[in-house]
Amino acid sequence: MTVRPAPAVPAGLRRFTAPAPPRPERCTLCGTEVADGAHRHLVDSAKRELACACVACAMLFENAGTAGGRFRTVPDRYLSDPAHTVDDSAWEVLQIPVGVAFFFRNAALDRLVALYPSPAGATESELDPRTWQQVLGRTRLAAELRPDVEALLMRRGQDGYACFLVPIDVCYELVGRMRLHWQGFDGGAEARAALADFFAEVARRARPLRGEEPR
Repeated sequence: MTVRPAPAVPAGLRRFTAPAPPRPERCTLCGTEVADGAHRHLVDSAKRELACACVACAMLFENAGTAGGRFRTVPDRYLSDPAHTVDDSAWEVLQIPVGVAFFFRNAALDRLVALYPSPAGATESELDPRTWQQVLGRTRLAAELRPDVEALLMRRGQDGYACFLVPIDVCYELVGRMRLHWQGFDGGAEARAALADFFAEVARRARPLRGEEPR
């Protein structure tokens, strides 16, 4: 398993990675100060980073399309597939050592990437395309996945497995929360409670996938 550095965390998500109060957030493109929670994110494909953006700049890149552009607006859709199931054998094939992971397609590198939270942040490893195809590649959620800006977020819990299609910035928010609350070898009670609350909110926002979804 090849471990690579994780993408940088934008200013808008740093409140989840350190206890210090965050500085005022500003749009990476125009410099406008944006209120906490009232901004969007862009994927900078050249730097492999998330960038904070005001609503106006986010809409600009949303409307401009994605072909050949450096910046891509992170969408705001959450999807689930009630018919999709994962079992223990499938999780073992993925070789993820923890109970939470997210998967996305990196368009610039033309490869699939798997990441999972750890006390040091996001641990990233290259995912064999054959493994992806075997476990997730033929699912309806995978067919909907937009490169760079969305991810499949999976969790293995006591009640089974959950899989959601979510904005990529949500996954890095989760990584930051886990890093902030992590204690001891297994994360501790505070981290587990934060994880449960996080997935409860994702499940609340997720819309069941029915028929063909607009892309």
